[in-house]
Amino acid sequence: MTKQFTREEILNKLTEILVDDFEIKKDLIVPDANLFEDLELDSIDAVDLAVKVQYFTEKKIPPENFKKIKTIDDVVDTIEDLLK
Repeated sequence: MTKQFTREEILNKLTEILVDDFEIKKDLIVPDANLFEDLELDSIDAVDLAVKVQYFTEKKIPPENFKKIKTIDDVVDTIEDLLK
């Protein structure tokens, strides 16, 4: 059974991943930050992030959902949906 997380816990874990693994400044990680424009992730980074989210959630983000992700808030929403 998959563990349930609050939205805040998901955001905290996502922030931890982005700071530790992608060396993004914590103050840049806000809900409406665009992953590609504001945080300067590229497509390879996006795949790495998807893998790290998969380890965290123990679920894989479907490719069609992943293509829709643009902001931090989108990532949190997607993780919440995965864990339902």
